[in-house]
Amino acid sequence: MDCSVYCLAIPNALNPNSAKPSFVHDFSNFALCKPAKAIMKTSYKRLKGSESFRQRLVLATLSATPIVIEDIRADETWPGLRPHEVSLLRLLERVSDDCVVEINETGTKLRYKPGIIMGGRNMVHDCGVSRSIGYFMEPLILVSLFGKKPVTIRLKGITNDSKDPCVDTFRSTTLPLLKQFGVPSEGLELKIESRGVPPRGGGEVLLSIPTVQSLTAVSWIDEGMVKRIRGVSFSTRVSVQFENTMIYAARGIFNRLLPDVHIFTDHKAGPQAGNSPGYGISLVAETTSGCFISMDTAVSYARGEETGEIEEDEKKELMPPGDLGVQIASMLLEEIEQRGVVDSTHQGLLFLLCALCPQDVSKVRVGKLSPYGIETLRNIRDFLDVKFVIKPDPSSETVILKCLGCGLQNLSRKIL
Repeated sequence: MDCSVYCLAIPNALNPNSAKPSFVHDFSNFALCKPAKAIMKTSYKRLKGSESFRQRLVLATLSATPIVIEDIRADETWPGLRPHEVSLLRLLERVSDDCVVEINETGTKLRYKPGIIMGGRNMVHDCGVSRSIGYFMEPLILVSLFGKKPVTIRLKGITNDSKDPCVDTFRSTTLPLLKQFGVPSEGLELKIESRGVPPRGGGEVLLSIPTVQSLTAVSWIDEGMVKRIRGVSFSTRVSVQFENTMIYAARGIFNRLLPDVHIFTDHKAGPQAGNSPGYGISLVAETTSGCFISMDTAVSYARGEETGEIEEDEKKELMPPGDLGVQIASMLLEEIEQRGVVDSTHQGLLFLLCALCPQDVSKVRVGKLSPYGIETLRNIRDFLDVKFVIKPDPSSETVILKCLGCGLQNLSRKIL
């Protein structure tokens, strides 16, 4: 056993008042000699760096591959795991049984041995304010689909920010994407109970995820034509007029192209408005072939990188709601122009679902490959040994990808 690695469960607390993550070590409950024997018998896949942290954990869990990640931000001013990464590890522990997580003293080395995905009802997880709830939902959904029991979990934290997909996008676009691969509609639900924006969050959602025996391979290359645009604007602790201004600006662009545009308002006040002022909008274009292309953004005061507090030099004027409406509408049109069956944000999830399908061929069309999509293809190759055939389509300036699924079966799920 590496003497620099302590057999610690995930740290019990992170100091919210410190700019640097503070790991609490308690050696009283750990006997170093016993875990050492177990570790020697386990073959670990060795990785380096903090890149693709979520995907590595998801693929390691689904493929039952123990991993060691070294040199996690080893050369940075604040080395080691960030609060949201520690929180994700806690979340995976919560939905699993026999999951072993060991973090070294500086947080720069992680041993992760996946357990059995159990799922369960009435769970609660505080995602913190380092990243939004959207950061946690994609890995949670993928893992929970192959659990023993369906998952019902209450997630607390930031519901809308400009860094991760917002909860509205998950509800309008991500969940329909799962249904393309045979995930049943029954038991697949996301309720937004309160909203929270950076820096102090305060949002809350209730997520329900069913289990599957296996996914279904798809042949999905017809992106179709846009037939309608739907959306939701929100505001917390600011005037409802901000929403009306955003909607008016966005509709001014869309109505030149098609008449069926409806953007709803979701103004929150009181406890449902979270702890910080902010506003934003989520848009989705639905096509004739059942594709959903989405784009979202939110505006609020910036948070410190680790503390979640408002930075003094960031207390400046926020983007006017009219400009925000024009910007998000233009960005959605650019995504539609890519002519993929999903937007660039969902490329990684699309490729993961194709790779996890039974041993049958899946064929999908996307626009320009995003850096996140390319990194996903590499991770799939390394963990699942699934390789995609990538063929550009010059006539439409799109890319068609084909793969043979790894044949993942949910052996824990009870067969009804």
